[in-house]
Amino acid sequence: MFGTVSSDDHYTGHKAAAFGGTTTVIDFVSHDLPTLRGSVEAWHDKADAKAAIDFSFHMNITRLTPEIEAEIPVLAELGITSLKVFTAYNNRLRLRDDEIFRVMRIAKEHDILTLVHAENGDMIELLISEALQAGRTSQEWHARTRPAWGAVEASLRSAALAAQAGAPLYIVHMNAGGEVDMLEYARQQGLPVMGETCPQYLFFSIENLQREDGAKWVCSPPMRSAADNARLWKGLQSGAIQVIATDHCTFFFGGTTPILYEGQPVAIPGKELGQGDFTRIPNGLPGVGDRMVVLWTYGVRSGRLTPNQFVALNCTNPAKIFGLYPQKGTLIPGADADIAIWDPEHRLTYGTAYAQHRTDYNLYEGWELVGYPEKVFLRGNLTVEDGEWRGRAGMGRYLYRQGVTVL
Repeated sequence: MFGTVSSDDHYTGHKAAAFGGTTTVIDFVSHDLPTLRGSVEAWHDKADAKAAIDFSFHMNITRLTPEIEAEIPVLAELGITSLKVFTAYNNRLRLRDDEIFRVMRIAKEHDILTLVHAENGDMIELLISEALQAGRTSQEWHARTRPAWGAVEASLRSAALAAQAGAPLYIVHMNAGGEVDMLEYARQQGLPVMGETCPQYLFFSIENLQREDGAKWVCSPPMRSAADNARLWKGLQSGAIQVIATDHCTFFFGGTTPILYEGQPVAIPGKELGQGDFTRIPNGLPGVGDRMVVLWTYGVRSGRLTPNQFVALNCTNPAKIFGLYPQKGTLIPGADADIAIWDPEHRLTYGTAYAQHRTDYNLYEGWELVGYPEKVFLRGNLTVEDGEWRGRAGMGRYLYRQGVTVL
């Protein structure tokens, strides 16, 4: 976006995931080419030779024609049993409600799960225009022009579309407390609706965007409030939210200054592109390597989550929902030997010295952690040992997934 690309690719991002104890990721395929099959094949060209851990794909559907509708069933043949639609990003990624409804009905018939990015695109476009006209261009306005009520409304609207379609739904990147309320309401009505949140929405707020280096926290959906943080935690504790994901998409904070990555200097244009104009800040942040290590200390050790909840939210539930269980997400005979050996007493001051994302910052810089993976195995192969990388590009395998499991 904005003339640059994410600073992680399918090698560097996978390596970072492995250091954090994650052995499988599911990436989003951009709907860039005329056909879905062509877009997936282009993503394989990017990923297959670089993959350092096992992986699969979600397919973004960002325009809808009769030809694309007819092609949706092909996704299952390609091992893809989840697709993503957007209620925001007008004129770029968004589908109309009737189009989302049509996608849901087709997906249901072929045991494909619909994922939705839930924000109110019309409200966002109007508020951005008004902010720019008023000269409000600092990074905090990225959040102020994407209000939480739009996410709350879009979450319930998406659940209503799923109810009418008789289709399962998964709400991605839940960031507002009201979204948890809407998810609970939908599930209380017996609807097959599930949701995820991400670590950044548990720990950070719009106050972080108000800092001098606030561009580091610019992602979509944006950071909310401390009250929203607290409601999301309660949703995890009660089981209302089924998964902790990351929406990992790294950019440099200062992309004109190189960092050393595996001994080589790397500099990729990043968030400095939006200096003085929040609409030009690349949206996204690092997280795939941070997720479990941060949540062990500040979720499990803090008493917010039990160890079993930690495993379910990070590992077992996503494996079940996305058609990878019992190959992934459990340690039973016949499952892949994906094992993180966790030292629960390992103490460290976390940050870029430990995180392996190919970028120049970490959101959790200076955080004190207790508990860290000392060895990580992928299908029985040692990939990380005491902070040393034993993996390699091409080690990861593409996973053909089965259909939907509703939790």
